[in-house]
Amino acid sequence: MTPRLLDLYRKTVIPELSKKFGYKNAMQAPRFKKIVINMGIGSGAQDIKFVEQAMADMGAIAGQKPVITRAKKAIANFKIRQGLPIGCKVTLRGNKMYEFLDRLLNIALPRIRDFRGMSPNSFDGGGNYSIGIKEQSIFPEIDVDKVQKIQGMDIIMNIKSKSKEESYELLKLFGMPFSK
Repeated sequence: MTPRLLDLYRKTVIPELSKKFGYKNAMQAPRFKKIVINMGIGSGAQDIKFVEQAMADMGAIAGQKPVITRAKKAIANFKIRQGLPIGCKVTLRGNKMYEFLDRLLNIALPRIRDFRGMSPNSFDGGGNYSIGIKEQSIFPEIDVDKVQKIQGMDIIMNIKSKSKEESYELLKLFGMPFSK
């Protein structure tokens, strides 16, 4: 079964983008390549329990087992040695990517306190979009009572497009709540 947002993309988003930007072929329309979710664990170097809890939370959110990221260099001021776990990340592609995006846009973002919309200035030069989330408890998969430490995360949407404007329109047609 194809995800709901993938059907939306194929049936309505591609024709809208083709009409607006004048694409002759559906393959010229911007599309998602991957979504990377990254969670840095500051105190993970001292206590491995924080890393395990963060990995369990991220696995529940993404529906895929995360990979531990380790320190490349030793930094004495932060009490980090080379090879210590300092975070975890997940790369989503295909159907899992569209299912996560659907949950993010329709369930998680509306649960943010004092939410005024996402910044339209978070695009990089290639048209990729980045979101920083302050707490993982906005996702319904996380049991708030079992959370030991509130963790933030970064969500990077890698979009294959020619410009920021094309990526902006793609996300707007998917229902991303941008602020004015």
